Amino acid sequence: MAGGVIIGRSCWRRLIFHGHLRGRGLQSCSQPDGMVRPLEGVKILDLTRVLAGPFATMILGDLGAEVIKVEKPGSGDDTRSWGPPFVGTESVYFLSVNRNKKSIAVNIKDPKGTRIIRELAAACDVFVENYIPGKLAEMGLGYEDVSKIAPHIVYCSITGYGQTGPMFQRAGYDSVAAAVSGLLHITGPQGGDPVRPGVAMTDLATGLYAHGAIMSGLLRRYKTGKGLHIDCNLLSSQVACLTYIAANYLNGKVEAQRWGTAHGSIVPYQAFKTKDGYFVLGAGNDQQFVTACKILNLPELCKDPKYKTNTLRVKHREALVEILSTRFSEKMTTEWLQLFEGSGIPYGPINSIKQVFSEPQVAHNGLILEMDHPTVGKISVPGPAVQYDEFKLSNPKPPPLVGQHSVAILKDTLGYSDDHINELLTARTVVQHEVC
Repeated sequence: MAGGVIIGRSCWRRLIFHGHLRGRGLQSCSQPDGMVRPLEGVKILDLTRVLAGPFATMILGDLGAEVIKVEKPGSGDDTRSWGPPFVGTESVYFLSVNRNKKSIAVNIKDPKGTRIIRELAAACDVFVENYIPGKLAEMGLGYEDVSKIAPHIVYCSITGYGQTGPMFQRAGYDSVAAAVSGLLHITGPQGGDPVRPGVAMTDLATGLYAHGAIMSGLLRRYKTGKGLHIDCNLLSSQVACLTYIAANYLNGKVEAQRWGTAHGSIVPYQAFKTKDGYFVLGAGNDQQFVTACKILNLPELCKDPKYKTNTLRVKHREALVEILSTRFSEKMTTEWLQLFEGSGIPYGPINSIKQVFSEPQVAHNGLILEMDHPTVGKISVPGPAVQYDEFKLSNPKPPPLVGQHSVAILKDTLGYSDDHINELLTARTVVQHEVC
């Protein structure tokens, strides 16, 4: 009991996490457990730009964290100028990965601005940055500097190649890291040129790794009371994602090649051209292959000894794919979808983006998220990929304007007086965006 009030076990654990381990006052747990998102009460100081970092902190914001996005006065995050397309004056690229955040516009090259960042770090649980290694340390904002005033801090650095090593000072860009890591080597048509994936998967994978690492850092701090430094980078993320491709080389010295939509170890598992589009079929075992042959009305393939097992189908790939390609070209994509419905075989069309957002399952899964933006009105972005039965990721806050929350953060988080805030605004150390 505390003051005559019984505190539930899960609530008490949260009090311990937010109060004792951080050395701060106990926080209220007035909401029922089922209504509390896991990161409510956690503060994230976000000094990242472009994609990998903002993607990670957006996920943390979806889970209830208060994300304070630090931006350069005036221009803000680089992606604010990336377009077209724009919605009004807002870059759609920026809007896609910056919901559930507050923006403070601070000149961190100004000593007074640097001081604000240090004070915010002391008031936050997590510090995320994606500067070239050593750049923030020159301003007194590296991990060693911040951890002295905030020993509880979970400090996550997102870079191109890591904190040390022969490439550590290179700028990190998705396409370059994807090239160096081998992803571009294995992506593209068979016998053709390397192809960049249509979305920045190396950046996004790094953002996902960073999100998970930060969650692990918070859990470790819950157990030990201590913060730590996380080294997350594009090269390591993408090499780790090579998985079986990497293992094939490391264990068998098998060099990978480009297969287009096909798979090096499974046949058939690729896209086939139809009368009006493409149909992707995957037969992951021998029974699925037999079922597919029946649906395709090609019973002779089931009996052909060359195709009895997957190993044999891989060996005789070229002849089998030619037969299947001819058959698939005889019908429309919708006809094949109807024929394969309920078969238990993995299949589907290659959708355009318009078709993606017309798929009933996409809408059912909550993957179209609408928000009211303060200057451009209603916007839509891809919704969160994961759903939870005990709480909802609802009522998202729209991506902020540059410096939209500067004054509120200085006042509410740091307790600055109006006079002090006005001095900073006058000196342009901090900029506040006024929403009309």
